[in-house]
Amino acid sequence: MSFLPSPEVLLAYAAACVVLAATPGPDMALFLQKTLSGGRAHGFAALAGAMTGILVHTFAAALGLSAVIAASARLYGALKIVGALYLLYLAYGAIRHGSALRLDGQVGASSSLGATYLKGVLINLTNPKIVLFFVTFLPQFVDAGDPAATQKFFLLGAAFVAIGSAVNAGVILVAARFIAAARANSRAIRLFDYGFASLMGAFAARLLIAEGR
Repeated sequence: MSFLPSPEVLLAYAAACVVLAATPGPDMALFLQKTLSGGRAHGFAALAGAMTGILVHTFAAALGLSAVIAASARLYGALKIVGALYLLYLAYGAIRHGSALRLDGQVGASSSLGATYLKGVLINLTNPKIVLFFVTFLPQFVDAGDPAATQKFFLLGAAFVAIGSAVNAGVILVAARFIAAARANSRAIRLFDYGFASLMGAFAARLLIAEGR
């Protein structure tokens, strides 16, 4: 029995993860601020902490969603519909409010690497949007009757961590240029917001169509 999703599912999931990881948010803002104030070591410490927080959510989502599947396929379907509505909410927020990347003009002295790591953990561990994202995004890629659901949830969550780490490591390495480009080209950031909204809308439509059949 294989717990690997099909190549088509993996490709779609990987593409979505790349876009989502590259979307500015509170965690990316922390990476950039720590890199500018304490150097790349602090940027990577914050990144490691944030990915640790996401791993915790991965375990919670995998065990929780698998329990929902085992309890009721209908309940799992209802969860998908709620997830679709949440994805539409994210799309709406991206268009109305724009990127969540907010960097102050000045950055103060950085704390220790350990403290920076803990800040990274907390920024994603205590972020309710991360919880909702895992609960709404992952179910699209696992069928309700899949006997290997738990393994697939773990695999997809780990893949998100790996892709997010790679994308944000690149951002940290070019932090100064990234910030300068973001501030100098607000139109490009706005187009990115619309791209993100389109992606969330497409996945929401996929969930609703699948549940309507």
